[in-house]
Amino acid sequence: MLDFDSETFGALNADDYDALHDPGTTEESVALIAELAGKGRILELAIGTGRMALPLAKRGFAISGIEGSAAMVEKLREKPGGADIPVVIGDMADCAIDGDFEFAFLVFNTLFNLTSQDAQVRCFRHVADRLVPGGGFLVETFVPDFSGYHDNQSMRTTQIGFKSLWFEAKMHDPTRQVIQYQRVRITEGGTKLVPLVMRYAWPQEMDLMAELGGLMLEHRWGGWKREPFSPESRMHVSLYRKPAD
Repeated sequence: MLDFDSETFGALNADDYDALHDPGTTEESVALIAELAGKGRILELAIGTGRMALPLAKRGFAISGIEGSAAMVEKLREKPGGADIPVVIGDMADCAIDGDFEFAFLVFNTLFNLTSQDAQVRCFRHVADRLVPGGGFLVETFVPDFSGYHDNQSMRTTQIGFKSLWFEAKMHDPTRQVIQYQRVRITEGGTKLVPLVMRYAWPQEMDLMAELGGLMLEHRWGGWKREPFSPESRMHVSLYRKPAD
């Protein structure tokens, strides 16, 4: 498997992350989190360049973050208000941040950047440790779909121009639930390779991880506008709750 960690991700992606990784759901995701979060402290795991944290801070929320890549946090600090958000550089699976939080969230499939089941279980457990009784943990991920794969491999073109070609190759290891990506960008300036490794989990597996950590599923939606979750859903937004005392 590719030797890949959060620092690798930042080194490969920080410079153009905002331009190339906008999911187009920021407005509705910020609105839902603002509705669910209450009035206490909020923790964002994998805070990155601040796509979610900055608009929440502008709404008056006290938000802190954990981020594995110092390069991504540098981009956050360059933005208006970014220097005011407390961020710990570290592994989000360990959740090594002081204090308690009323709400935590991890969006845009980033749970799957933890490339082992053990790390994902630790993440749920340590988030639960940081939540106050009754606190919530919201997670957004894709629903795994291998209908486009052949022999556990997939390749697709992502962008074509007169002077550029971008494509993405994927290899799937179903025994470990790991997908290795290689995103290739060919331009007049040369070729850039942007690899990624993800360890996916099925929604029911995530529910078990949460339960092992002391959290229970409260809601699952098929989108940020609370669309029903169905067999046709390609992503899910799941809200877990720590039992109140």
